[in-house]
Amino acid sequence: MTIRTVLFDVDGTLVDSNYLHIDAWQRAFAELGAPVDAWRIHRALGRDSGQLLHEVAGERDDEWNDRARALHAQHLQELAPRLRAFGGAADLLRAVADRGIRVVLATSAAEDELAMLRRAIDADDAVHASTSADDVDEAKPDPGILQIALSRADATAAEALVVGDSVWDMTAAGRAQIRSVGVLCGGVGAAELTEAGAQEVFDGPAALLEALDRLL
Repeated sequence: MTIRTVLFDVDGTLVDSNYLHIDAWQRAFAELGAPVDAWRIHRALGRDSGQLLHEVAGERDDEWNDRARALHAQHLQELAPRLRAFGGAADLLRAVADRGIRVVLATSAAEDELAMLRRAIDADDAVHASTSADDVDEAKPDPGILQIALSRADATAAEALVVGDSVWDMTAAGRAQIRSVGVLCGGVGAAELTEAGAQEVFDGPAALLEALDRLL
């Protein structure tokens, strides 16, 4: 099988941002009078924001959900100076691109959040294209983001590989019929990632970089 594109999740996969997202969401919920345990937020990270809100805060009206999203975005912006790429993340993207394989960032984050994440990675020279939650009506685990990513890479599902840190990444890849591998740096265990469809699991970008030739 020839790999023509690698579709990378970003939060928790290339950037150490998951626990900042948890902090931002937790502050947002507290301000709205609905405190939520941090672990519940972590379990829902990587999902479409509407699904995350329903999962951790229950049934709310659209105005409440929009306010929660706005507060999360505000608090994440405040935490942005703490965003950092995982070791090996930029090198991994460049190593994939150097092999003639298209790198596409495929994230459930909104476009403004993706811009912050891309600055943290600092490897735009290796990125062919990107997709975000702004491109679809529903983000992961719906496969729509990955399908758009495939079209922007001019590749088929059989020619692609998904790299992600959450069960939602693996689920979306399975629904799109794309092979996937997982990373542990987002805080989800290897057994869960494998059960969700990951064919292999690595500690993070640096470990994936070491295995790149074998995978591709």
